[in-house]
Amino acid sequence: MKALLVLVLGSLCGAAMAGEANNAEQIPVEQYSYSQHLDIARVISMSEVPNVCEVVPARMTYEDSKGQKHILEYRVMGNGCSNG
Repeated sequence: MKALLVLVLGSLCGAAMAGEANNAEQIPVEQYSYSQHLDIARVISMSEVPNVCEVVPARMTYEDSKGQKHILEYRVMGNGCSNG
């Protein structure tokens, strides 16, 4: 009985995670340009900037004022540079 419960709960969790992954895959990744007007009402998530000393891609997932989700890719300087 416990094994069956674990199996059922595991499949439900897997299905929920797959659903979230499918939703994320359906949102096209937009490339940021300086002339672009951004309508950001709420930031959902931001990727971590790696500890390297070079320009790297980063992503921000956000909702606009109409509730639409967007994924914006932009370039940032890594956190691995030091002045000393």
